[in-house]
Amino acid sequence: MVPMDAPEAVKRAIAAGNHLAGKPYIYGGGHRSFVSKGYDCSGTASFVLHAAGALSRPMASDEFRKYGAAGPGKWITVYAKRGHVFLSVAGLRMDTGWNGEREGPRWSTMSRPAKGCVLRHPPGL
Repeated sequence: MVPMDAPEAVKRAIAAGNHLAGKPYIYGGGHRSFVSKGYDCSGTASFVLHAAGALSRPMASDEFRKYGAAGPGKWITVYAKRGHVFLSVAGLRMDTGWNGEREGPRWSTMSRPAKGCVLRHPPGL
């Protein structure tokens, strides 16, 4: 459910995440192009942020450690560490797995430990 007071960029991000949910995990998926048969963590984050108008090209997970502005965002927060990135969008986690499984992009209401993550956000969101 999209919060009624969410900015249009957040609504687009949620729609993008919905589009990806259930796609297969493919290592490197979404790196060369936003359009792919499957996605890894950074391909997923890139696709969702691009839909929000907050990213112009796909990025690798390590690049997200310096993305946007420092700290958590009001609507979108990027959790980035070496080798993995995931997002929180309007309180839902968009991620490609947890505990080592590679299941492809999914929304989750469960929290995930963020130890070692740098928190970043798109300016204004």
